[in-house]
Amino acid sequence: MALNYKNAGVDIEAGYKSVELMKQYVKETMRPEVLGGIGGFSGAFSLAKIKDMENPVLLSGTDGVGTKLKLAFIMGKNDTVGIDCVAMCVNDVACAGGEPLFFLDYIACGKNYPEKIAAIVKGVAEGCKQSDAALVGGETAEMPGFYPEDEYDLAGFAVGVVDAKDMIDGHEIKAGDTLIGVASSGVHSNGFSLVRKIFDMTKESLDTYYDELGTTLGEALLAPTKIYVKMMKSVKSAGVRVKGCSHITGGGFYENIPRMLPDGVRAVVKKDSYEVPALFRLMQKKGELDEKMMYNTYNMGLGMVMAVDPSDVDKTLAAIKAAGETGYVVGSVEAGEKGVTVC
Repeated sequence: MALNYKNAGVDIEAGYKSVELMKQYVKETMRPEVLGGIGGFSGAFSLAKIKDMENPVLLSGTDGVGTKLKLAFIMGKNDTVGIDCVAMCVNDVACAGGEPLFFLDYIACGKNYPEKIAAIVKGVAEGCKQSDAALVGGETAEMPGFYPEDEYDLAGFAVGVVDAKDMIDGHEIKAGDTLIGVASSGVHSNGFSLVRKIFDMTKESLDTYYDELGTTLGEALLAPTKIYVKMMKSVKSAGVRVKGCSHITGGGFYENIPRMLPDGVRAVVKKDSYEVPALFRLMQKKGELDEKMMYNTYNMGLGMVMAVDPSDVDKTLAAIKAAGETGYVVGSVEAGEKGVTVC
């Protein structure tokens, strides 16, 4: 047999087919600033609108879905992990007060199954719609011998913009400020290497229904990461000056909350200020995990924590609710060594 690219394991025709199948989803994410169609060598995005800003600052975020993908493989459900990929990037942009403009994704797989690739991109497009970001490009790399045939990796990045005067960087946070937490949808997309040690990663285990979860274990764990872009926009539109904002990702409370704090203040978070979702309690019990480790690994039910002036608390909570999210007063800022106390 003559050697060619296809029998070396790379099917260019499958690549063309997956692009055709994903076009319908990509189209739904378009914004007026996108120039040109799908299929160019680069994604073009007009910055004409940015001229209205006094001092525009570009913001960027990049991330992947991590080992949460292993659950998607076992469950054969590939259409939501794209939301996670977008969320992990655009939430970081929103944290700085920015508006995501566009997103690009990167999918690497052992074998290109066009319907499967299109399902992944459908999720990416859904995440882009939830955050008003245009999906302006991407790459599907078929890498036989590098990834198993039925596995893939998914990563991406977002570019956003903010006027310098509206940037949220934490420098205004002071003792006496209030901490507001916004509910997460579950584990989001961090700590899955530990999740996979706590539970058996089999179809049977993931299909087990738990009364306390109100769903199967797999559905609860695969629930897509919340996208907080519209919620942050709602808070800004309400006239609230968010002083600091933390996206609670890997490293939980202990690593992420201090990232928004200036020197000389610490965050005090009250554990009983909101109900920790049943999924985290189940994980802690099953894994016999130390409580501090839980708060140092997971979001524990809060995907975002922000610092506001006490006079803005009611307005902030109302704006969070208006955006369809749930907010709680979870603590306060005190003078002291930079860090966080969870008590």
